[in-house]
Amino acid sequence: MIVAIDGPAGAGKSSVARALALRLGFRYLDTGAMYRALTWLAEQRRVELDDVTALVALARSHPVEFGEGGGVFIAGHDVTAEIRSPVIDSSVPIVARHPEVREVMRERQRELGEQGDSVIEGRDIGEIVAPHAEVKVWLQADPAVRAERRHAEREGIAADELAEEMQRRDERDRINTHRAEDAVEIDTTHLELEQVVDLIETLVQQKVGA
Repeated sequence: MIVAIDGPAGAGKSSVARALALRLGFRYLDTGAMYRALTWLAEQRRVELDDVTALVALARSHPVEFGEGGGVFIAGHDVTAEIRSPVIDSSVPIVARHPEVREVMRERQRELGEQGDSVIEGRDIGEIVAPHAEVKVWLQADPAVRAERRHAEREGIAADELAEEMQRRDERDRINTHRAEDAVEIDTTHLELEQVVDLIETLVQQKVGA
């Protein structure tokens, strides 16, 4: 079974998907981390981030792997911590905007999803990557709450600066944000993490029962 979780930044995709996978005993696949890992490797190899041909070759030669605990690996390196740096934050949109790169990454995401029960989160999972997913969820939240959540994750960055960055990111990501028509929307603005996980687990149980 595949559970696809989509939605904008700060809606709770990563936290919810990770907690849900742990509860269900499913694999957790963070597709955003895959683009971050490729960006990290490109910078390590001094590949220009606008060199689409080189980025595609790099992605094909070094497919991203996930460890049992959700760790992210590429080219033999555990990059789980490194890919969350401000440098990667600013660089990954450049890499992720290339359609050719996205297609290679989607192929890899499909391969990973076929390896067993998975919770996959990202911006185009339910509609593009795994349209056959048995459960599709679209997480949404008030922009101010989303900014607050990101601020809690990003020490040293002013709240107003982060809110502006999130607005720019929403505009930039709009072209790659695809909401599946059959996705169940959950507004996480006033919900705790466990409440959101409970709701999605119920959807999974209903699908299994059906």
